[in-house]
Amino acid sequence: MSHSPAAERPVTLAALIGVLGIVYGDIGTSPLYALRAALLHFSADGIERWEILGILSLIFWSLILTVTVKYVIFVLRADNRGEGGILALMALAQRHARTPRGRWMVAVLGIIGASLFFGDGIITPAISVLSAVEGLKVISPHFEEAVVPIALGILIALFLVQWRGTATMGKVFGPICALWFGTIGLLGLIEVIKEPEVLAALSPHHAITFCGYYKLAAFIAFGSVVLAVTGAEALYADMGHFGRKPIQLAWVAFVLPALALNYFGQGALLLSEPESIENPFFLLAPDWLRLPLVILATAATIIASQAMISGAFSIARQCVQLGFVPRLEVRHTSDTEQGQIYMPQVNMMLLIGVIILVLEFKNSDSLAAAYGLAVTGTFLATSCLAMLVFRRAYGWPLMLVIAVFGPLLLLDLAYFISTALKIPEGGYVPLLLGIATFTLMLTWRQGRDLLFARFRQDSLPLKSFIARLPQSRTIRVPGIAVFMTGQADLVPGALLHNLKHNKVLHERVLFVTVINEDIPRVEQRREVTELAPDIHRVILRYGFQESPHIPRELEALRDIGIAFEPMQASYFLGRETVVAAAVPKMPRWRQWIFTLLSRNAVPATEFFRIPSDRVVELGVRVAI
Repeated sequence: MSHSPAAERPVTLAALIGVLGIVYGDIGTSPLYALRAALLHFSADGIERWEILGILSLIFWSLILTVTVKYVIFVLRADNRGEGGILALMALAQRHARTPRGRWMVAVLGIIGASLFFGDGIITPAISVLSAVEGLKVISPHFEEAVVPIALGILIALFLVQWRGTATMGKVFGPICALWFGTIGLLGLIEVIKEPEVLAALSPHHAITFCGYYKLAAFIAFGSVVLAVTGAEALYADMGHFGRKPIQLAWVAFVLPALALNYFGQGALLLSEPESIENPFFLLAPDWLRLPLVILATAATIIASQAMISGAFSIARQCVQLGFVPRLEVRHTSDTEQGQIYMPQVNMMLLIGVIILVLEFKNSDSLAAAYGLAVTGTFLATSCLAMLVFRRAYGWPLMLVIAVFGPLLLLDLAYFISTALKIPEGGYVPLLLGIATFTLMLTWRQGRDLLFARFRQDSLPLKSFIARLPQSRTIRVPGIAVFMTGQADLVPGALLHNLKHNKVLHERVLFVTVINEDIPRVEQRREVTELAPDIHRVILRYGFQESPHIPRELEALRDIGIAFEPMQASYFLGRETVVAAAVPKMPRWRQWIFTLLSRNAVPATEFFRIPSDRVVELGVRVAI
């Protein structure tokens, strides 16, 4: 198996601290609510010792199997030229799919995973910040009425400062998370020393006994146990930022021990004081430490939320580049780091969703029911895609793939079924969000495919047009005409309309096509072909982690002898108006959605960074 050098970056102290702040913020705040949420299901008639040990054992072995074995050991090996995440894995799997139907099925899996990720991106900030602020109730019951307003204030402020970028906040993320993990690990260790018998939960037989006793009812516990591994997808998604080894080392050497100690510390506290089920995390701390712990927990949850918001921006840009959603506004918040971006539309949708969730559910216990479905759905999609990649791309024998990923897939399936049982209690939230996002993405993808098919049907071959041009007696006028076209081998509709109405062609003509590759970044950006004297075809390639900048690339053509003067260039773009064909290829409701998405897409001038005062748009009606 070969790996990208980007994935094999050296391990440095700065990288390890950065990993703590960006990669492990989400999973690092799970102890705030995961154990309590799982035990509350069985607390009606009191919690028995074996139940505490059983839930603890389930949480510990979930951390080992799902996070350590599945993600840290195996899935992190499946990098797409150094990049990770569900869409990077989808693109890698598509490259090795053998049939068009196979590629389409892989794309559907990727769309499902990405859709659920956005649902997760709305719930994570809400549940994380709420669970931290709820620590105030442990200090004094008088704070109970203030929890929701304080949480809302923190969340609104967090979303409103996104436009500034994460560079400034990023410098303190790592040290705060290092302090967080050290603190929760130490608090847990102190309680474990007081009650060492809790370490019996390290044996998986307690988990098996628990499941054997409760049988199908154990799925209820599974639905909350999975909260302990939410954020595992971030290990893979953020691989492009830090590389594989720093993520693996930080998990094994620091994060896993700290999380395990804290969970076992909470379990030890519950064994000696069952009434601490009220909030075992904050009750681990002595009275004098609780307010500082609330402040530290709030800071940690803000960091976890920031990581999820940044991840949502990154996934949204990948969706745009891979053709799953319309063009969205992308603002770069750093001159040096290309990955630091701000997407206003995505940010506003996340903010609205988070506010609605906090006002609707009001506490972290209620939100816990809504949390797991999005995560477990992404887990399932990742496992299926990973099996295909390890079989086809890396040549693993089928039996080895089944032996390694089969049990992990069954575990993911158990998680998914358990969270599906909570649909009436709140699990409908990520399900509805996922279905809506999936429908939008699939509609946009299919609509664009139909649009391009119609273009190919109605357009002229570019070579034939160029061959007939000398006999056409077309008047040539000074200047440079840049025709943007999605089909490099066909005559752009904007050119035909320009000839029809203005009956002129510029002295120098560039046909520019932007192609989005299924790799993070491309090494060979420009491909230039001379079609006739002063007429060139320019193909610009971009990876799904890159943003196009057309004028800059065209100015670079001077290096190969093509004179390009920005002030002489006019950009010709076609603006399509979609109308229903006599025999529509899409149901009318989906065509309406596609038309709505088209109208609200960011203009090509803005997305490709084309000067608006040098653009000529020519409208055309397209029937699909």
